[in-house]
Amino acid sequence: MAVVRRCSNHLLSLFLSTETLMDSTTATAELGWTVYPWEEVSGYDENMNTIRTYQVCNVFDNNQNNWVRTKYIRRRGAQRIHVEMKFSVRDCSSIPNVPGSCKETFNLYYYESDADTATRTSPAWMENPWIKVDTIAADESFSQVDLGGRVMKINTEVRSFGPVSRNGFYLAFQDYGGCMSLIAVRVFYRKCPRIITNGALFQETLSGAESTSLVAARGVCIPNAEEVDVPIKLYCNGDGEWMVPIGRCMCKAGNEAVENGTVCRACPSGFFKPTQGDEPCMQCPINSRTTSEGAINCVCRNGYYRTDSDPLQMPCTTVPSAPQNVISSVNETSVMLEWMPPRDSGGREDVVFNIICKSCGGGRGGCTRCGDNVQFLPRQLGLTETRVYISDLLAHTQYTFEVQAVNGVSDQSPYSPQYASVNITTNQAAPSTVSIMHQVSRTVDSITLSWSQPDQPNGVILDYELQYYEKNTQRFWGVLSTR
Repeated sequence: MAVVRRCSNHLLSLFLSTETLMDSTTATAELGWTVYPWEEVSGYDENMNTIRTYQVCNVFDNNQNNWVRTKYIRRRGAQRIHVEMKFSVRDCSSIPNVPGSCKETFNLYYYESDADTATRTSPAWMENPWIKVDTIAADESFSQVDLGGRVMKINTEVRSFGPVSRNGFYLAFQDYGGCMSLIAVRVFYRKCPRIITNGALFQETLSGAESTSLVAARGVCIPNAEEVDVPIKLYCNGDGEWMVPIGRCMCKAGNEAVENGTVCRACPSGFFKPTQGDEPCMQCPINSRTTSEGAINCVCRNGYYRTDSDPLQMPCTTVPSAPQNVISSVNETSVMLEWMPPRDSGGREDVVFNIICKSCGGGRGGCTRCGDNVQFLPRQLGLTETRVYISDLLAHTQYTFEVQAVNGVSDQSPYSPQYASVNITTNQAAPSTVSIMHQVSRTVDSITLSWSQPDQPNGVILDYELQYYEKNTQRFWGVLSTR
């Protein structure tokens, strides 16, 4: 059964998502429709342009059954057909002596066929086999006064029918006692246009067979985009409008959406985009560059680095310069070191300090690393403060301390950290005891002894003190000093 749908005339005339199957106003010669018994004449539209029209005005005879049939119209895949009709109707009350059978309406019919097989008598001029769409009534009718003043009162009505499934169809207009002129007929179907939305391309899609139909269309991601949510769908409604979007595509990493989201363009040189999404490409941070278009990150310039945890938007950084103004305060076998931060942190805020301890002199030829017995407070490596207390040093010993400045990218540099150094000598302290003594010779009243220097002289030894006792007694006899 045909489903009648009334449409807004004004909106329809401006509707862009349509495809015209037939338009009588484009004819340059006679339309050649089959009449029974309408008359084809030249007329005028509302803009006074000459057009071909069909007229009938048999109002004085009862039982009228006047038909006019279009030529065969191929549906071209459409499932629902829309008909726009422009017509004028004479006001029955303005016609003198008109009988009561005068009408101000007419009927619209259609007939489906797989081929152009109609003749003057087939299909028969009746409702069956023809399918009625609707009875069309005029919003305005004209009178004799309007004719005298050449006032055009043209009505525009739109009806639709479906579903249609044959290769084509005919339209017919039935007058049953009116005085009217069929000025223009346009036959069309609605479609949703080719569109790019949500990062996907949807091809042109015909509306469904019913006015309430929703025809699903699958989208394809535009170049350099990838699916985020699937499936990617839009629905084409009966008015030829896209609606109910499902899923979307987003530009891949290294590409940004331009031209209102219809194109995913590779990031230009000097710009990058690390992830998929709608965000624009970002300019490379300081001290970095790209090697090609469509970059997902920027590489650091020579001498600059980035840690694994650094955001890609962060500038590339370098190693810090050396600490400044190292001062020392020696206290016997300990020392307090203090310094100023480096003039250049390398562009980072994670600068810490390492202490390298070297013991120099002692006849061992140059400086060597301090042993594990040396204590650092709070610690030797990774200092965040600019001071350190060092203890358990050897007395009267030369030391060199290097204060290194390092940051998060120092381990990526091929060069050793920059440092400032200070040389100190610890104070003298009491030497350790003599561990071994030897008898060299003896006489009746004398003895000669020898011994090695203490393991830890802790300074310059001026002399040795020798205490002696009587054997097997605790009687103290005396003290001798010797150099």
